Order: sequence, then structure tokens, then C-alpha cells
Amino acid sequence: MLNSLATTVADTVQQVSQVTAASESLFVTIMKGFSNLAVPVILFVVVVLGFAKKIKVYETFIDGAKEGFSVAVNIIPYLVAILVAIGMFRASGAMGYFIKILSPLTNLIGMPAETLPVALMRPLSGSGSLGLVTELMTKHGPDSFIGRLASTMFGSTETTFYVIAVYFGSVGIRKSRHAIASGLIGDLAGLLMAVFICQIVFG
Repeated sequence: MLNSLATTVADTVQQVSQVTAASESLFVTIMKGFSNLAVPVILFVVVVLGFAKKIKVYETFIDGAKEGFSVAVNIIPYLVAILVAIGMFRASGAMGYFIKILSPLTNLIGMPAETLPVALMRPLSGSGSLGLVTELMTKHGPDSFIGRLASTMFGSTETTFYVIAVYFGSVGIRKSRHAIASGLIGDLAGLLMAVFICQIVFG
């Protein structure tokens, strides 16, 4: 009797795990399909809308590229300043202190401590946070919960300080007023939702 009950329970658990794996595989397949189609569809829609509104798409693109080059030259000093500040922040060991201070809070919301450096670096530098995400994927694997969470955090937040330094500097704005606070609140919301969604989908 006990052996029969144990066999039934084992079969039920196996069936549930198979259904869960199939659901996750379907979700991953759908997401891959969306990601593969996103960029071509956006480019196609932009061109079609341009022609529909009788806009000279190619000429407009060329004018934008010329303006972008001049903007790139003007923002070089601001770009160098923010990159130097990021390098000093990482080299000084301040990142490690922030992780130790914030680790108890991240544990309460189910956020692995390994992903905390990504959350702290993302508002400062896109390339720096991308390097941290790559390190996590190399160590834990891209299909691990940590790898997926780090990727989701990277995509749901913005390089707030970098954007403000570059774009505000390019147009000569010295007083950012509430831009930094608004950007950081948006980043925090993105991080929390990334943890929440990943716990539901991949947890």
C-alpha cells in the first residue's frame, strides 16, 4: 500500500515537473520570437510611417547623422568626466561597501546578493554594468536565475547619471533640478519589478 502511494506521488510530481518545463519552454520560444522580430518590425514601421506622412526618410536620416556627429564631439568632455568618476568609484572599493550595507535589504525581497553590483553600476555606466552581467553569466550560466535576473535588471533600467551628464551637458544645462531623482526612482521601480517578474517566471 505504501509503495503504491509513493509511486503515485512520484508519478504526479514527475507529471507536474514535465508540465512546468513545457510551459517554460513555450514561454522562452515566444520571447525568442518576439526578440527576433522586434528590431525589423520597428525599422519597417518607422519607414512606412515616414512615407505615409510624406517625410523624406533618407534625407532626414542623413541630417540627423550629421547633427549626431557634432553632438558627439561636444559631449566628449562630459563623457570623459563620468567615465573617470566611475573608474574611481570601482577602484576605491566603495562598491564593496555598498554591497555589504544593502545586502540585508536585498535578501528580504529575494534578490541574490550576486546581482547587487549590477543594480548599483547600471545607473552609472552601461558598459560597466554589461561587464558585470557577462561575469555573472560566465560564472552561473545564462539560464540560471541569477543570469536571467541580471539580464532583466539590465534591460529594465537606464544609465541615469551617464544620460544626464551627456545629454544635459550637450545642450549646456547645468541645473538638472529633479531629473536625477526622477531617473533613480525609475531605476528603482525597474529593479523591483525585475525581481518580482523573475521570481514569478523563473523562481
